[in-house]
Amino acid sequence: MSKKGMVSVVIPCYNQGKYLIETVQSVLASSYRPLEMLIVNDGSTDNSLEIALGLEKEHPEVRVINQANAGVAKARNTGIQAAEGEILLPLDGDDKIAADYIERGVAVLNQQPMVKVVYCKAVKFSEAGQRPWKLKPFSLRALARDNMIFVAALFRKADALAVGGFSEDMHMGREDWEFWIKMLKNGGQVVQLPFVGFYYRLSPGSKRKKTGTNQKKRERIAYLNKKHAAFFQQELNGPLRIQRSWSRRYNTLLKWIGRG
Repeated sequence: MSKKGMVSVVIPCYNQGKYLIETVQSVLASSYRPLEMLIVNDGSTDNSLEIALGLEKEHPEVRVINQANAGVAKARNTGIQAAEGEILLPLDGDDKIAADYIERGVAVLNQQPMVKVVYCKAVKFSEAGQRPWKLKPFSLRALARDNMIFVAALFRKADALAVGGFSEDMHMGREDWEFWIKMLKNGGQVVQLPFVGFYYRLSPGSKRKKTGTNQKKRERIAYLNKKHAAFFQQELNGPLRIQRSWSRRYNTLLKWIGRG
């Protein structure tokens, strides 16, 4: 049973013990209450579970769930199912948020029922410094070509459950992109808050680098086309192509010359 007004921050963690305290501290500094943090330890082989249990013991707002390694989508879904909040915020175990991000995001969701997703401006950071994350403006047509909403956005638990959560069979990366497609393709507005509220950590072993190969891109596009054919037909006049930005023009040309 969801607790009215509560926000659940779902933190999947796989071998991110080095950064986990920093991540949790950024949420504890939030101006919004009530909130809870669900740290889902996804079979880490470092000291992540030990650190998570220490945080749970020290902070009543932290709950730890331990599971065998099953991937980030499964870890997020585990947290979503266990969440007591009406509103969710996925936050990876090495990233951070600004103190006012949750409060300002919740205000939009409460005041505008037609809004399904609230995110903000962001920066990428590492030990070498930080730089703005240049996110493209949102539209469904743009979302059909690429993702511009990072996973650490706010949305209602009911909306996440309605689309079945994150797709656990999407092993080629960018599962957050597919999650936004299925949540938004049949309606719902998106709001980007006009301030930096999310800090994305760049690390040598980041999943984003591992899933950026041409093979993974081809697998991902095939998966998306199979699962959301009607959406791509609507927005791109046909399937998503390897040269994603050219998809609509290419599909339209093929139909014009009778090869669609």
